Order: sequence, then C-alpha cells, then structure tokens
Amino acid sequence: MNIEHDEVCIFIPTLNEAPTIAELVGEFRERGFQHILVMDGNSTDGTPEIARSAGAVVRTQAGKGKGNAIIEAVEIIDRPYVLMLDGDGTYSPDDAERMLDPLGCGFDHVIGDRLLNPDGEAFTRLNHLGNQILNFMFKIAHGKDLHDILSGYRAFTLHSIRQMTLKEAGFEIETEMAVEAVRNGQRVTVVPVRYLARPGTATKLNPFQDGLRIFSTIYRLAKMNNPIFYFGIIGLFISLAGGVTGIYVIIEWFRNIEHLPLTILTVLLITIGFQIFMFGVISDMLLGFHRETTRQIEQLQGSLKPPR
Repeated sequence: MNIEHDEVCIFIPTLNEAPTIAELVGEFRERGFQHILVMDGNSTDGTPEIARSAGAVVRTQAGKGKGNAIIEAVEIIDRPYVLMLDGDGTYSPDDAERMLDPLGCGFDHVIGDRLLNPDGEAFTRLNHLGNQILNFMFKIAHGKDLHDILSGYRAFTLHSIRQMTLKEAGFEIETEMAVEAVRNGQRVTVVPVRYLARPGTATKLNPFQDGLRIFSTIYRLAKMNNPIFYFGIIGLFISLAGGVTGIYVIIEWFRNIEHLPLTILTVLLITIGFQIFMFGVISDMLLGFHRETTRQIEQLQGSLKPPR
C-alpha cells in the first residue's frame, strides 16, 4: 500500500536550528509534504519564525529536552503516519520515501540506520565506537538487534507511538522508543539512511555524559522488558563481592586466622545475590506468561470481530 503524502506528518523537534530549518522545511514541501510540525524548545536564534515563514506549523514545547518535544507532539499530531527527524540538517529528505515505504507494508516502526555506511565527517571514531557499544548493550539487554537505536530519523504509525509509554525528557528518548517498540511487540524494521556532517550549529550531545545516561537507560528499562538480565546483573555483582570476601577468608583460614564477621558477610552476600538472581528468573517467567496471555486475548478479540 502506498502512503499518500497528505497522510504523513513531518515532525521536526528543534532548538536553535536557524541555519538549517528553512531549507529542511522547504525541501519537504517541494516533495509534496504539506503537514510539517516543528516543536521548538524555546530557541533564541529565531528558529520558530524562520520555520513558520518556510511553511511549517510551529509549536513551543512546555518542557525542556528532545524527549518532552516528542511526548508533547504526539498529543497534537492528527495524521496516521509520522516521519520524525532532527532539524540540524544531518538527515536528508531524499530518504523520506525509503523510510515511509515499510509502513505501507504493515510495519509499525522504522529506524533509519546511520551506521551502515557512516560519513567520516559526520561520525568521529569515538562516536561510532560509542554507538556500536550501546547497540550491543541493547541487543543483550532487550533481545533484539535494531542496528542504530540512537537514530533520530524514524517513521512510525500514530497508533504505534501512542501505544508507547514515554517518560524520558532528553536524548534518552530514542532508546526508550526502541525499548517500548520491543516491549509492545511492534513490527520494527531498519533501513539505511545517509547521515551528513552538521552544516549548522554545534552538536548538543555530550558524548560521555549523554552516553552514560543512555547506557543507564538501556539497563534501567530492562527491568520491565528483561528482568532476568536486570536482576541477574545485580545478583552477580553481589555474589562476586561475596566470592572476593570468601577467598580472603579462606586464605586467612589457611594461615590459622579466623574472621567470623567476614565469614558471615560472605554467606549473606552469596545468599542475597542468589536470591536476587532467582527473583529475576521468577519475574521473567511471569513476564512471559503475561505476554502469552495478552497475545491470546488479542487473537480472541480479533476472531470475535465481525467480518467487513
């Protein structure tokens, strides 16, 4: 099924993107996309006025951060399909049709993969390595390889994005969207896109600080999506701490020195670590049961719908 341009909302979150926003909006309008929403994060360089003059509908977000821009925009978008991209000129409107085509084939969520053929000027070696590490961590924690979970170029149905429970305010929002897509069993596909060097303002992403936040988000959100991984890591570290103290106690015991308090601590740490791990196993079983029950209910509801 071909998606008509009138069915698509081009959604662009912005913050001080004056050098690039007019050209970006203009290129989409030239391609026949008339519904362009710019959610601005209180820019001080005239971005809202420039975007409005170029033909976009502009709204000012109430909260700070890219995450809040997306959360607030979802409430006001009225088109059945959404194409989201950053306003800094790093993503090309030439890839719009490639991003939207899978939605017409039944997919719920499309991620633009920047890492397949990275531009050396757009990606430093450190940035590329950091992205690879975070994507590997996501694959382990959430059981699905989405290639580029931090991509800001995404297409999705309005139903699929409203199905997500989004809370992250900052750059962690892309990670949360990927987690929610997996958790809700959405049909996700990945298509290669070009990622260009920033022609406008400097990046707002701090590689180390935001990288740690994203790493933390991947792990923290695994609590509801992969509890055996989340609690298993905690249990493992506590048990390892018990193992270290145990080794010290044994070495001292061979020297005829007894450490009763450390012996008790060792037993407690290993026992607590094992119990936390088993809690993760039980939680994983309950989650699997919940997902299977939900799937059966959805199948039953589908079979009860009257034929058209």
